[in-house]
Amino acid sequence: MSLLPHYIHIVNPKLKHIYLSFNDEGNLVIKSPKVSQKHIEQLLIKKSSWINKSREKFQEKKGKALDFTQECTLYFLGEPHHLKLVPYEKKRTKLHFDGDLFTLFYSTFDERTFQKHIDNFYKEEAKAYIPDIVKIWSTHMGLFANTISFRKTKRQWGSCSGKNDLSFNTMMMKLPLDVIQYIIVHELAHIKQKHHQKDFWDLIEKHLPEYKTQVKELKNYIT
Repeated sequence: MSLLPHYIHIVNPKLKHIYLSFNDEGNLVIKSPKVSQKHIEQLLIKKSSWINKSREKFQEKKGKALDFTQECTLYFLGEPHHLKLVPYEKKRTKLHFDGDLFTLFYSTFDERTFQKHIDNFYKEEAKAYIPDIVKIWSTHMGLFANTISFRKTKRQWGSCSGKNDLSFNTMMMKLPLDVIQYIIVHELAHIKQKHHQKDFWDLIEKHLPEYKTQVKELKNYIT
């Protein structure tokens, strides 16, 4: 009997088809209408090759969710940096980055607190880096945002509202600088083109002729 992979099954009666994907933690997720367990098992066997290849690709991605019980790597501006956990006597948690090594000092081992400090590091760095880059590209493109905001999201690197308010994912700070610039140019282009049709991509290419290289690199990262 074949060993079936671990998976999360989400039943949605409104769905007409079965969809397989991997979430940010690397778990196989099945979304389907109401179907029998036997049908799911048959599908898993049929799709076993795709599942294995997709899992291998996921393992190669950068910026995955951290397991603080194992050795951890944090990405900053596209470079990997080791995260060292150091217990100490003070009753608070502190994250320090010296440009090479991240050190997380703690008195109580609390993964949620650890992640909160890491998220805050990325947010503060995004607020320090991104506005100046947006200003440079806005002037270059002649396109100006109404407001700029930052938040951590699981799906989008950035967005542009109908009122030209730009929002950037603080996890952008994991990415190489040229990829960060691509995201900024992408969202600024939406001020003029509120779609992803040819005119939009022509505008991107006008300012970033090699943008497809950045798009390819972006796919190596998880938000």
